Amino acid sequence: QVQLVESGGGLVQPGGSLRVSCAASGSIRSINTMGWYRQAPGKERDLVATISSSSTTNYADSVKGRFTISRDNAKNTVYLQMNSLKPEDTAVYYCHANVFTRALLLGNYWGQGTQVTVSS
Repeated sequence: QVQLVESGGGLVQPGGSLRVSCAASGSIRSINTMGWYRQAPGKERDLVATISSSSTTNYADSVKGRFTISRDNAKNTVYLQMNSLKPEDTAVYYCHANVFTRALLLGNYWGQGTQVTVSS
């Protein structure tokens, strides 16, 4: 199986910065797209940013220019650097990965989520 473990969430003041990380482990042959999604209370889970295996990135309009997604393929890790944070960025942030396993199966995997709270 494949596990995704997120870290780095927390409480930050408006205008501040935070970086969250997600490390994938387990029966991994290769990882295709990795990404971050977020879910605020009472709302659906929305795309924040994705990054392909060749590092092509895609961002939600609401975070363009403020958030940067990156990945370290050697470590099977994806990062989300969040700058100029706003209260509306408050949510549980979930890591996602599209993984080709050693059993030659392609699947989508999710982390357990990490809370990001932007408040003064």
